[in-house]
Amino acid sequence: MSKTNDEQLLYAIALSLIPNLGPFIYKNIISYCGSALQFFNMPNGKASKIPGIGPKLLSVRKEKDQFLKEAEKILEDCLKNDLKILTYQDTTYPKRLKSFIDAPVLLFSKGNVNLNSTRTIGIVGTRNASEYGKTTTRKIVEGIAPFSPTIISGLAYGIDITAHRAALEFDLPTIAILGNSLEKIYPAAHKSTASSMYPNGGLVSEYKVGTALNPNNFPARNRIIAGLSDALVVVEAAKKGGALITAEIAFSYNKEVFAVPGNLQNTYSEGCNNLIRYMKASIYTGPKDIQESLSWETGNGAESTVKKNKIDLSQFTKNEQTVLKLLSDNQELEIDRLSWQSQIPIPQLASLLLNLEFQGLIKSLPGKKYVMG
Repeated sequence: MSKTNDEQLLYAIALSLIPNLGPFIYKNIISYCGSALQFFNMPNGKASKIPGIGPKLLSVRKEKDQFLKEAEKILEDCLKNDLKILTYQDTTYPKRLKSFIDAPVLLFSKGNVNLNSTRTIGIVGTRNASEYGKTTTRKIVEGIAPFSPTIISGLAYGIDITAHRAALEFDLPTIAILGNSLEKIYPAAHKSTASSMYPNGGLVSEYKVGTALNPNNFPARNRIIAGLSDALVVVEAAKKGGALITAEIAFSYNKEVFAVPGNLQNTYSEGCNNLIRYMKASIYTGPKDIQESLSWETGNGAESTVKKNKIDLSQFTKNEQTVLKLLSDNQELEIDRLSWQSQIPIPQLASLLLNLEFQGLIKSLPGKKYVMG
C-alpha cells in the first residue's frame, strides 16, 4: 500500500483504537512523529523518547495489523452509512476544539456539516421543557438569526430539539452532537428533524458505528457542545443534569455562558438561577447580550469585526511577533488557545498582551479573548 491519504487515515484510526490511549498521549504522538503511520513504523528506541510512552504502549505496536483491520472495518461502516470521518490532523477538524486537551481525536459526521463556521451558539436545557422554555428558545434563535450563527445542541427532548427546529425555521445551519454512534438516531422520535438538518448542518459524534448505547457517553459529548460554541445559552435546567454539566465545561473553557432566569418556584429554573448566582453565567435578557459579548456586527461576519492592519513586525520581540501573527491570522483567540499555539506560558503571555493592548495594537474582548486593534 502506498503512503496515500487513505493510508494516513487508516493509521490515524488505528492509533485511536489502542486501549487506554487518551487524547493527550495521542496528540503527543502526532506532535512528535508527524503522523500515526510514522509512529507505528519507527524504531523502538526513537519511539520510546516520546513523552508519555512506556514499554506497554511500545509493545502494543506489535498488534498493528489487528488495529489496521479494525480501522478498515470502521471506514467500511462509514461508507455504508454515508458518514464522514475527521481526524485530529485534518484541516477541517474544528479549530475551536484544537486547544482543549480532552478534544476527541476522531469525529464522525453525517450531513453537510461545517465545524468551522464563523459564528456558533450552543443552546441547551432540560428535557422536561415548559412552554415558556420552548418559546424562549425559539425567540433566542429568532433574535440572533440576522447574524447567521450555527446553532449547536444535542437533539434531546425539550430545549435541544426546540433549538434545532427553530434553527430550521429561521434558515440557520444547525448541528447536533450525539452521545451515540450515527447509524441510529437517538431519540428515534427526532429522526425526521435530523433528516431535515442534513442539507445545512447535520449530526456529529465521536463514537464509531456499532458503539453500544451507554448513558455515560452523554455527559462526555457535552464537552464537544461546549467546545464548539462561541457562547452557550442555558434556557431551563434543574439543579443537576446534562445542561449544567455543559455549562460548567463551557465556563472552564472560558466560553461565554448565558442563563435564562426563571421562576423561583420552578424546579427547572433552579440550575439557571444558580449559574447566575455563582457568576458562572451572565443573565440572558435578549439577543443584544450575545451580540455585545461576542462583538458581532451584521454584514460580512468576522471580517467586519477584525481589522488586520499592516504592522512592521521587526520592531517587536520574537514572542510579540508570534502573538501578533496569530491574531492577524484569526478572527479572535482566547488566551488559553493563544498560549497553546504560541507555546508562551499564560502568566508571561498575559503581561505581553497587556503591553500590546497599551500600544493600541490589540484589544481584549469578554471571555479572555483578543483580536487585532
